[in-house]
This record gives sequence, C-alpha cells and structure tokens, in this order.
Amino acid sequence: MITDTISLQTRWAELRQQQPKVRIRDAASQLGVSEAELLVTGVGETVVRLTDNFRDLLKQVPTLGYVMALTRNDVLVHERKGVYQKVSFSEHVGLVLGPDIDLRLFMQRWQFGFAVNENDRRSLQFFDAQGQAIHKIYLTDQSDLAAYETLVATFRASDQSTELMLTPPVETVPDKADAAIDVTGFRAGWLAMQDTHEFFGLLRTYGVGRQQGLRLAPEGYARQLSLDTLNQVFATVAERELSIMVFVSNPGCIQIHTGPVKKLVQMGPWYNVLDPTFNLHLNETLVDQVWLTRKPTADGVVTALELFDRNGQNVALVFGERKPGKPELAGWRAVIDTVLTES
Repeated sequence: MITDTISLQTRWAELRQQQPKVRIRDAASQLGVSEAELLVTGVGETVVRLTDNFRDLLKQVPTLGYVMALTRNDVLVHERKGVYQKVSFSEHVGLVLGPDIDLRLFMQRWQFGFAVNENDRRSLQFFDAQGQAIHKIYLTDQSDLAAYETLVATFRASDQSTELMLTPPVETVPDKADAAIDVTGFRAGWLAMQDTHEFFGLLRTYGVGRQQGLRLAPEGYARQLSLDTLNQVFATVAERELSIMVFVSNPGCIQIHTGPVKKLVQMGPWYNVLDPTFNLHLNETLVDQVWLTRKPTADGVVTALELFDRNGQNVALVFGERKPGKPELAGWRAVIDTVLTES
C-alpha cells in the first residue's frame, strides 16, 4: 500500500486547523491512516528518514545522554527518563539494560525510522511494517544536541521521499476451543515452571492463547479482577513506598519501569502516574480484563497483574521489584493480599 501523501498532507493540515492540540496518533486514527503515514508527510521539512540499520543506530543512542524513552500500545503509554546503557543484540532480540531505561527489542518488527523536529522538540521514532509506533526517544534539556545531530547525519537514508510502502496486518489466529487443549498437561506444565519466562513456551507447546491460559490455569493460580482493584494496588503501593516493575508492550518492544510510583492522578478516562522520571498513562475505557496470576519459579511463586485489551492482547504486566535468584518481595504480596481482602 502506497500513501497518497499530497492528499493526506491537505487533510491533516485541515484537521490541525480544526483541532490544534490533536496528537498525531489520534489524528491518524481520525484520518484512517497509520501514524507513520502522517509522519512521512513532513519529510524534507520537520522529518528525516533514517536507514534501517537500527542495531548500529541504537548502539549510538547512549551518546545522546539523558533522554525520555516512550513505548506504547492502544491502552497505555510508558515514558521513562534516563540514559541508554548496555545496548546489545542477539539474533532477533535487542536489550537495553540500564537502571532507568530497560527495554526488550524485537528487531524483526522494526521497519521504519525517522528523526523528528516538532517545534524544536527532537526525537527518534520507529515503526513497524504497518506504520504503527514501536518506540520513540525524545531529547530532554539535559541531552546532547550535537550528538543527536551527528547520529541523524550518520543514519540519514538516501531515500528522502514522502512515499511509504506499508504491509497489511497479519490476521490473528483465533484460540483453539478449550476442549481441544490438553488441559491436564498444561496445568502440570504450569506447576512445574522454574522461571516466569517459561510461560510463553508453555503456551506455545500446548497451543493456548495467553488469556485462554489464564482461564485454564491450575486452581488458585489465576483470578480475574476488576479495574478498580488495579487502581487500589497502585494506590497501596504508592502509600507504602514499595518498588514495583511495570512492563508495557507492543509487538516490537517491551519497556520496563523499576521503582516506586508516587503521584497518581485521574484525568477523565486516563489513570496516570506522573513522577519526575516515570509517567504512565492508562486509558481505562480500553482495558478489557485484569488478571492476578501466580507462577512458580526456582525462587518461589511470583505474583503479577496482567492487563488485556479488547482484542485479548496482553498490554501490560505489573510485578513487585525482583531479580532472578531472589524471592518475591514480601511487601508486594502483602499489598496484593490487602487489596484482595478489601475488594
């Protein structure tokens, strides 16, 4: 699919006249296009197309210094400030393992990259083959602007056209019927896990969807909760100054915050964490289900909250702060027990 850029430029200009504060993702939705299709209309003015050498580019991001990393899906926006450190890649997965910026990057999904200057707010933005945003990196007042300009010049693509060739999305495969699942084997596999990362492989082995797997979990290991319960967990964590881990994901990236949450603010349908180095924006109207899960590991049971959108996609995970080799925080379990008792 090739975008009719000239027509789209006109339509977007008209929309911005009508709605001066409209965000590009919302504008794209209103205009029936992807965010990348809107962004590419600015090439030659406010946007520079970058090469697809994303691995080498990301290895240079630490030179930018203190930045803001943004990863989102339709339900949540995760913003974390800090410095990119320990950037590495295996065959398909990239890692950023700093104390502040903590990412898992699924590079087969990365298709387009742009450098953007929006009213002197500079960023690097990356998109998948359907034009959906994967990850964005925004400069702050403490960033190295000269390093940013060097990076953009180094990775500037020879093609600076405003055409964008997109690929239609792959249709999702519906879950198999519960009756077709070896539920006994799946539950035994759940109880035998030694690491939470084994859960994805367990689902794949038994051909089970993630949400379906929670329904079929062993007794006492998964429980559906109300959205109010999630808010109570955040409020209790903030009150007790407990360090947690918040994972927000899309098909190309998982971004993780580890630390406390303090300033919690409700703004219409949005439930927000508004702390100096971490912001989270949760659109409550788009959350379909919240689950409490318990998964065995070599370090004991690990308790998590899992959020799903209306398409059954897992969009966020919340844990107590933990590292392999250490048991789950007793304070996190106490928060969960307190909230469940009160709900």
